[in-house]
Amino acid sequence: MKTEWAESLRQRMHGQAESLGNLLVEAFHYLALFAIGGATSWAALQAFAGMLDKGHVTVDDILLLFIYLELGAMVGIYFKTNHMPIRFLIYVAITALTRLMIGDISHSHTPGWGELIVSGAILLLAVANLVVRYASSRFPAEQADGPARRRIQVSEKPSGENA
Repeated sequence: MKTEWAESLRQRMHGQAESLGNLLVEAFHYLALFAIGGATSWAALQAFAGMLDKGHVTVDDILLLFIYLELGAMVGIYFKTNHMPIRFLIYVAITALTRLMIGDISHSHTPGWGELIVSGAILLLAVANLVVRYASSRFPAEQADGPARRRIQVSEKPSGENA
């Protein structure tokens, strides 16, 4: 009887602390996403400017730009869905290893065991991508009713209704 006010106060305090914690975590996520996106864009622009300064473009350079593109796509997908697209990380790794292998072969002109090992790593990553795709289609993740999902539902309007 006398402790009901204490329990009510505890529940309100818990709710406010949880709301504040969620706000801080989401603010950090957005800040980090903008920082990562900005750094990726800056690095891509610097790489592109370096190519212009050189006066020519190599396959190495193009693959580097693809890595930046994939990183930017990852940031965009995470921003929209709050889910980390693990397949994009695998694509980045495959592109990076391909870039490494092309660079090694173009500079040394003699393929060796290193290229065979890198090729095996690329094959392993391709198989991992296949496994991830199969697992995500066979066992889809449950959708949480988070803030991003609520925001989408709130902004949807029935067809024929003007803004």
